[in-house]
Amino acid sequence: MFLSHLLAYFTLSTVKDNKKETMTAATDDTVLPIVDLSGYINPKSPEDKERVIAEVRDACARYGFFQVKGHGVPLQSQEGLIQGLSNFFSQPREEKLKLSFLKNPCRRGYEASGDSLREGDAHPDSKEAFYIGREEPVVEPPGFYGPNQWPPNLPEEAFHAPVWSYYQDTGALGRTIWEILLQGLGHPTSVLDVFAQRPIVQMKMIRYPPASATKPGQFGVGAHTDFGGVTVLLQQAGKEGLEVWSEAKAEWLPVPSIEDVLVINCGDMIQKWSGGRYKSAKHRVINKADEERLSCATFWHGDSGATNPLDPEDENRDTVGQLLFKRFGKQFSLSKGVVV
Repeated sequence: MFLSHLLAYFTLSTVKDNKKETMTAATDDTVLPIVDLSGYINPKSPEDKERVIAEVRDACARYGFFQVKGHGVPLQSQEGLIQGLSNFFSQPREEKLKLSFLKNPCRRGYEASGDSLREGDAHPDSKEAFYIGREEPVVEPPGFYGPNQWPPNLPEEAFHAPVWSYYQDTGALGRTIWEILLQGLGHPTSVLDVFAQRPIVQMKMIRYPPASATKPGQFGVGAHTDFGGVTVLLQQAGKEGLEVWSEAKAEWLPVPSIEDVLVINCGDMIQKWSGGRYKSAKHRVINKADEERLSCATFWHGDSGATNPLDPEDENRDTVGQLLFKRFGKQFSLSKGVVV
């Protein structure tokens, strides 16, 4: 029970000490790079692919984050997803709570505002969320694989269809990003076959309430690093809130919300597997506008039982699943009786 309870936070991440950092805003000349992936997905020459690989490698080494266009996720799919989120989150609270992830063995479904409190934060996150993952017919302990739950009172075209379509689109993009990252380190794309036969791919759909509905000092999502593999993030166009911490400049870099531009970042597992060549950067969300903000993150990790495929001699043989559990234990205040 306790192990599956941790899965509710599968797409959450390692806490850092927020108190030592200031609220400094980034300077205008400091922005995350935008990489055009079309040169990799539909190259006109070998040089096109090499250019994209180099740009992604440099961005991950410097920031751990970058933005992408020409990514292959149709704008219609993105818009359908946003509309689906609006349809779901606009329902009465009691209807959403019927799908509470706290009652689901795979911890998929609805997370209410206030359910996530990181150690060291003054207040729980203000966001509410809905989780899905790979659609499997049977729950496999401890719950990484299993069926999703879907709102029964919404028509297929109002939620399930657009959400699942977007999940598949970003799942494919996540695999493409992994290919690029591997080649940037000098590895062939065939390495994916070693650790991604049945990858854990989770998706978290998020609603941030208006600023007026939050407490002073409360974040939409507090400062953290993602703990796993590749994250593909969609931000509702024109609604800002995401900030990335720059160690070099000791300031928060705001990430603009641009139509048809997605945000990519590396998690702690990638930083570990790459020997630190790729960074896992701290980030947070503050919705400063007095209107709701929607976003969606797809997390592409690898097989539950996979170990570091880039260094067979790595003495640390933690599996993907074990690494995720270790991150849960570090992030949340757990009962002493919980065994992970």
